[in-house]
Order: sequence, then C-alpha cells, then structure tokens
Amino acid sequence: MSAADYLREKLEQLAPVQLDIKDDSARHAGHAGAKSGGHYVVNIVSARFAGLGVMQRHRLVYDAAGDLMQNGIHALSITARTPEEMQA
Repeated sequence: MSAADYLREKLEQLAPVQLDIKDDSARHAGHAGAKSGGHYVVNIVSARFAGLGVMQRHRLVYDAAGDLMQNGIHALSITARTPEEMQA
C-alpha cells in the first residue's frame, strides 16, 4: 500500500464527504528532507471541521495521519473545509 493510500485510509476517520490526495513528491526530487517521506497535498471536506479554526482543523488531520507524519510523509499541505464552506 502506498503512503497516499494509507493516508486516505487514516483520514476516513474524519468522515469526509470529499477527500482528494495528490502526491507531489516528484516536484521535490533531490530535496534532502524528502528522503524521509513524500510531499502530499490534501483537500478534505468534513462536517467535523465545523466551528474549528484553521489550526484546529490541521491538528485533526495530523492526528488522523498519526505515524505517517513520522515515517512516510515529509510535507503535508492541507485545505480543510466544512460542507457549508464548499457550497458558499
């Protein structure tokens, strides 16, 4: 299972209504820090983010990613919205 697939599996606990994960690692080839894991872009929409600020939303994503943040992911770019924010 790839790190992106594993990340998708882990983020399912946030009950996303939309989840897009892009592996952006190829753009960072040769970057010294990239040896410890890949670079990913996550766009996630979940009702779990309602009433939370940006940092709290990101913390939920990091916590859900768990051990991947230590081994498998070097960089994670997150856009976390509620379903209502997506409709606006």
